Amino acid sequence: MAGLFFIIVAVSTDISNWPAFIAFFLIIITITQIAKLPITTVAKRSLIEIPFVFFALLMPFFGTGEIFEIGSLNLYRDGLLAGASIVAKGTLGILVAINLSATTTAREILRGLEILKLPTPMIQIASFMLRYINVVNDEMQRMAVARSARGFEATGVKQWPVLATAAGALFIRSYERGERVHLAMIARGYQGDLPKEAQIPNNPRYWVISLCVPFFALVISILS
Repeated sequence: MAGLFFIIVAVSTDISNWPAFIAFFLIIITITQIAKLPITTVAKRSLIEIPFVFFALLMPFFGTGEIFEIGSLNLYRDGLLAGASIVAKGTLGILVAINLSATTTAREILRGLEILKLPTPMIQIASFMLRYINVVNDEMQRMAVARSARGFEATGVKQWPVLATAAGALFIRSYERGERVHLAMIARGYQGDLPKEAQIPNNPRYWVISLCVPFFALVISILS
């Protein structure tokens, strides 16, 4: 929740307010150091941003308004600001997500969403996805082994129909497995709500600590 509020403050801050973004990066780097996350882990997980960086690098060449001439290149001011905004805000969002995923288990995240009164069906869908994603992955690997045992090798476009057929078969198997699991749950008394674990005390101290980061970010955005 604190990370969500922090991202909302960062996204709503104008990119021309560079002192605020410097402060935002200092905050998130400090949190990363407090969480004792290895730099290599953060760097590897941040590689997901590369496609967005490539897209942002093209934006200065398109746009309207003032033009800057750098050598033989004509760069638009609006495009530069838009590209910088994508990189800065996207990097902040990814760093927050990395900190969250590295310090909080999936079960704890779902438990937190439940405390925040997220609709129960959405929480259950996410819970089942986490439970059965490994099952589906194992099924996909078994199908790959079966194809290899029959001499199949995906070497080009000609093999795409076989892969498409395998993907369709995997979908049907997953759907049928989901139906069997659902029928088994109903037979055991499932009525749309999974059993709850022990309640986590909703201590106001937790709220104060978690809201400190977005509060500081909001103050920085306003004052700068």
